[in-house]
Amino acid sequence: MEINSSQTAEMQRAVRTTLLGAIVGTAVEWYDFYLYATAAAAIFNKLFFPSYNVLIGTLLAYATFAMGFFVRPLGSVLFGRLGDRIGRKRVLVITLVLMGGSTFLIGLLPTYAQVGIWAPLGLTLLRMTQGLGSGAEYAGAVLMAVEYAPDNRRGLYGAVPYCGVAAGLLMSLATFSLSSRLPAQQFESWGWRIPFLLSALVVVLGVVLRASLKETPIFAELAKKRKISRSPVREVFRIARRPLLCAWGARLGDNSLAYIYESFVIVYATHQLGLARSEIITALMFSAASQFVTVPLFGWVSDKVGRKPVYLAGAVLSGVFVFPFFAMLQTRSRPLIYLALFIVSGVAKTLMTSAQSPWLAEMFPSRVRYTGFALAREVTSPISGGIAPMLATALLAVGKGSPYLVSLYVVALSVITGVSVLLGPETRGRSLRDDTGLGVQSEGDASVSPIQ
Repeated sequence: MEINSSQTAEMQRAVRTTLLGAIVGTAVEWYDFYLYATAAAAIFNKLFFPSYNVLIGTLLAYATFAMGFFVRPLGSVLFGRLGDRIGRKRVLVITLVLMGGSTFLIGLLPTYAQVGIWAPLGLTLLRMTQGLGSGAEYAGAVLMAVEYAPDNRRGLYGAVPYCGVAAGLLMSLATFSLSSRLPAQQFESWGWRIPFLLSALVVVLGVVLRASLKETPIFAELAKKRKISRSPVREVFRIARRPLLCAWGARLGDNSLAYIYESFVIVYATHQLGLARSEIITALMFSAASQFVTVPLFGWVSDKVGRKPVYLAGAVLSGVFVFPFFAMLQTRSRPLIYLALFIVSGVAKTLMTSAQSPWLAEMFPSRVRYTGFALAREVTSPISGGIAPMLATALLAVGKGSPYLVSLYVVALSVITGVSVLLGPETRGRSLRDDTGLGVQSEGDASVSPIQ
C-alpha cells in the first residue's frame, strides 16, 4: 500500500504507531532473551547450579536458555495460526504479555540455596514460557510494518522492527551492567533481580501501544472477503515447501551468530582472556547502538538491490571474519575489540537480519503469511539459537580454551546460510496481495505477481 500525500493523516498516524509498536514489542522480546543470555553467562551458574564447577554450571545455565528455543517452534505453530485466523494485532498483545510476564517472574524466583532443585525447575519453566511467546512475536511485528509499507520501501519498513532487537540488547546490557556494579554479595543476593523486574515497565508501554493499533489493511481485506485460511499450517507446507526449506537453512547463520557474538563472547572474554565483564559489556553496547544505523541502512539497500545479495553478503562476511575476530579479541586492545564486535554484530549479522525480515514476509501469500513467517523463522531455533552458545562453550572446553573449533562452527553455519539463500527466491517486487504464494509455480510463473 502506497503511503503518499493524498492519504489521510489518520493512515499516516497508523503507520507511525505501527512502527513504534513493532520496535517496542520487539525490544521487550529481545530484552528478555539477551538479559537471560547475559545472566546465564555471568551469574546463573552460581545461583541455580552451584554444585558444579564454573564451566559445567555455565553449560547448565545455557541448557535452560536453550529450552526456550525448543518451544519456539510450538509457539510459531500456535500463535502463527492464530495470527492468520484472528489477526496480527491480537496475537501481538498476547505474545508480549507472555514474554514480559515470564521475565518479570524470573526476577522473583528463589535461588538454589533457598529452595533447592525447585529453583532451576522454575527457571526452566519460565524460560519455556518466554520461548512460547517469542515463537511468533517477531513475525507479527514485522508483518504489521511490512503490510503497511509502501511497495518500494518494504525492505526499510521490514528492517525497522529489528531496531527493537538492538534496543533490547542495549537495555539488557545497560541494566545488567549497572546492577552488576553493586558489591558482589549484594549483586548475587538481590541486585541481579533488578533488570528482570524492570521488564514490567517496558511491557506496560508495549501493551498500551499495541492495544491502540489497527489491523493491517491486507488482513482486514482478507477478513472482509472471507478468505481467511482454515488450516494455515497445512496450507504453508502444501504450497511453499521449497521457500520454507531455504528459509530454515538461511536462519541457521544469523540466529546462531547473534548468540555466539553477543552472549558466548562474554564467557570467552572473561574466562579465557581475563577481561573485566564491564569492559566486554560496554563494547557490546557500542555494537548494539550501531545497529540503529546499520539495520535501516541495510533494509534500504535491500530495496535497491534485492534481499538475497544483502543476506548473502552477511553470511560471507560472518564466515570470513570469524578468525580475525577472535585474533582481535586476543590482543586485549580496546579499540580492536570494539572494531571486531562492530563488524560481526553491527555489520555481518545485521546484513542478514535486515534482509531477512522482508524476505520472509514476501515469501508467503497473505492468508498464511503469519504462519509461514513464524515457521520459517522459528523451526530451526532449537538448532541455531538454542544450542549455539552452549555448543560454543563446549567447543571452547574441548579446544582447551582455543576458539579454533568455535570458529570452524561459525564457518559451517555461514556456508549453510549462504547456500540456502542462493537456492531461495528473490522476493523484492512481489505483491503482498498475491494469494497463490511462491511455493506454487503455475504456467508462465503466474504465481509470481510483480508490483505494477
